[in-house]
Parts: sequence; structure tokens; C-alpha cells
Amino acid sequence: MQFIPIKTRPFLPPQDNIFSLFNEYLPPLQENDILFITSKILAIHQGRCIPIENISKQALIKQEADQRIASDVVPGKDIYLTIKHHTLIPSAGIDESNAKGHYILRPEQLNEDCKQIFTYLCQKFHLNHLGIIITDSTTKPLRWWVVGIGIYAYGINPLIDKRGTQDLFGRTLEISQVNCVDALSAMAVYLMGEGNESTPLLIGRDIPHIEFTTTIPYETSVIAPEKDIFRPLLQSLQSPNEEPQ
Repeated sequence: MQFIPIKTRPFLPPQDNIFSLFNEYLPPLQENDILFITSKILAIHQGRCIPIENISKQALIKQEADQRIASDVVPGKDIYLTIKHHTLIPSAGIDESNAKGHYILRPEQLNEDCKQIFTYLCQKFHLNHLGIIITDSTTKPLRWWVVGIGIYAYGINPLIDKRGTQDLFGRTLEISQVNCVDALSAMAVYLMGEGNESTPLLIGRDIPHIEFTTTIPYETSVIAPEKDIFRPLLQSLQSPNEEPQ
């Protein structure tokens, strides 16, 4: 199993072209590779950048978050705990680092853009099977500080289903499924870095147990809030039309 970080030029807000970046920096991809892409450069590609002087971050978080807890409840200065795109993440994923005076928002239309990237790279490198994973960073309860996660995937089954198989002692597993997107994204983001590394792309190669398919959507890995074991905690978050407590 290999993780191959790809260092590139700075990808510049308010908008840049991700396909030009691929053409300039990506080495030839191989069958069954997985390409990890930071959500930040996909957002810049989409033009999801707002000059800092145009709006306060607090107002932008309220606008962008699907749900939120106000900053006067959450420890830390001007921090909101939010849900954005089925992900528990601080401040709706809005980022100011490496942003050249902009707020960079979470990318939208993830399925459409991942499919477009998948099709383009498969044609460019004559591939039949390729995984695309969009990564970000978030925090976890009771742990300092950020860790990489996947916020979308295309071209692979996001789950490895172990239900019905047996453990070492012959007990049949009933609920075990492996979230391979988040598991792999943690290492990918660790290698891509969180600062000035300028490494927004990474190739995963010879990764075992991955099912390459375009027929199983990423959404199969998302749990409805009412079925989540963290539901008692998630109920503290507010809907966008509610004023913060």
C-alpha cells in the first residue's frame, strides 16, 4: 500500500482551475488508484470564496451551517459547533488559512464535480477503475485537535461490510461495517498537511479491500440523525432558522 503526496503550486482564491492543476502536476494514474483531493481546492475551483471584508465570519457561519450551537456555549473564541453536509465540524467548515484574504466555504455539488473529475481522469489516463475522495479536517470529541476525514467519495464503495462474517472465535458479526473513506482520509490528510505544505493532492495505490464501483453512492455511508447513537448530543444543535441561544 502506497500514499504518494503531490506537491503543487499555490491554488489561488477567489477562483482557480483544478483541471489545470491535474494537467500540470499529476503523474500518470494507475488502475485502482484513489485520488485524494482537499476540499479547499475544490471550493476554490468552484469560486466558493468570499473576501473577508465583505462579511463577518459569524454571519457567514449562520448562513452556511445546516445546524449550529452558538459560540457563547462552545469553548473557544468565536467558534460554532455545526453540522454541514452530514458532518459535525467547527464553523461550517469555513476556512481562512491559505486563503489570501478570503473565507473559503465548503464546496457544493460534490457528486457532480466528483463525477466530472472521475470521468476526466479516467479518459486522460485510460482507466476503468478510479476512486475520488474529497478530504477535510475536523475535531473529535475528547481529543485535541484536528484529524482528516472524507466528505465525499466517488468510484468506490464507501463501506466495507463485515456483517455475516465471523470473528476469531466464530462469533458472527452483526453490525460491523468499515468506513474506508474516513479511515484512508485520516492518513491522507496527515501526509498532505495542515499548513504551508502546498500538497492538496495525494494518490493512494495498492490499497486492499476496496470495491471500485460507480453504482454505490457515498450517501450509503450517511446515518439519519434519528438513528445515530450520538442523537442525544446532536439534539442540542439548532436549525438554521433558529436564533442561537
